[in-house]
Amino acid sequence: MKSVFIALLLACGSAQAAMGPFDVYEQALRNDPVFLGAIKERDAGLENRTIGRAGLLPRLSYNYNKGRNNSEAHLPDGRGGSYRDDRNYNSYGSTFSLQQPLFDYEAYANYRKGVAQALFADESFRDKSQALLVRVLSYYTQALFAQDQIDIARAKKKAYEQQFQQNQHLFQQGEGTRTDILEAESRYELATAEEIQALDDQDASLRELGALIGVQSVDIHDLAPLNQSFAAFTLTPANYDTWHELAISNNPTLASQRQAVEVAHYEVERNRAGHLPKITAYASSRRQESDSGNTYNQRYDTNTIGVEFSLPLYAGGAVSASTRQANRAMEQAEYELEGKTRETLIELRRQFSACLSGVSKLRAYQKALVSAEALVVSTKQ
Repeated sequence: MKSVFIALLLACGSAQAAMGPFDVYEQALRNDPVFLGAIKERDAGLENRTIGRAGLLPRLSYNYNKGRNNSEAHLPDGRGGSYRDDRNYNSYGSTFSLQQPLFDYEAYANYRKGVAQALFADESFRDKSQALLVRVLSYYTQALFAQDQIDIARAKKKAYEQQFQQNQHLFQQGEGTRTDILEAESRYELATAEEIQALDDQDASLRELGALIGVQSVDIHDLAPLNQSFAAFTLTPANYDTWHELAISNNPTLASQRQAVEVAHYEVERNRAGHLPKITAYASSRRQESDSGNTYNQRYDTNTIGVEFSLPLYAGGAVSASTRQANRAMEQAEYELEGKTRETLIELRRQFSACLSGVSKLRAYQKALVSAEALVVSTKQ
């Protein structure tokens, strides 16, 4: 549907003193709090890729401790007795360790989940970016349409006022009826109500535009009107099946929902990994001195390398329950994707039909305008 919006943008005048939709959209990109919040949301979501990948990479750590010890040792004296030895000494230890997962399905599932979350954030941002363009054009055209309604209502009021005065004059001359006067007065009041409604609608649209660009309100004269030479564009391609395929493959709402299903899928795998073993390679370098009573005045330098294997056996049923819970959440996401797909295709069909019928409507309105102008001329004559 992007071609529809581009056509509307190009249809608006580019008067130097007035803002066209391009100008409003550019300002909205810098000032709309919803869009600015979407940027931060996307940036935060993209970090999930790095967070997930971290579980597959080596982990380095360093630990150091130093303390002052006051202890009392009772040692054998070699004659069947014992003696007391008061020890006041310093102890310290330092350890540098490296761990590298060799097989950790939970870490792998977390990584794939992080990738899906990053893609979800990106598609969600694309959806909100397009939604901003739709909001700008909607409020912009609503404000211009309301101005047309205001002008029409005021023209009606002027015509009905003249008709009221004419009917009142004829009634005074004995050639009219009170019914004609009341009918003209009623139409005048209805036109007044239409004017008030149009003014309210315009004020709401202008305030919405102001909120998008960071000002309290926008004046209608600040907006460039549609060019008088505006012509209906041709919908290309004119085949609904092609638009159907484009919507399925490119619609950001559906794309983000598909990533939500992917996130739910790897959440199931992450929970299922609670039943699987983990294999980790590790290496450490440790230096200790007097770290316990048994190593008093002794120093050890130890270098270790090896492989650690761990297998969870029983966790009270938590792993199975969390896996079932994640499965239900994934099924929910799948149903939501199906619902969003149906909504999107229904809206696509409605917009596709509106674009095709809009051309015919515009031509009919143009012919009606010509006929109305001719009617005004003949009525004046």
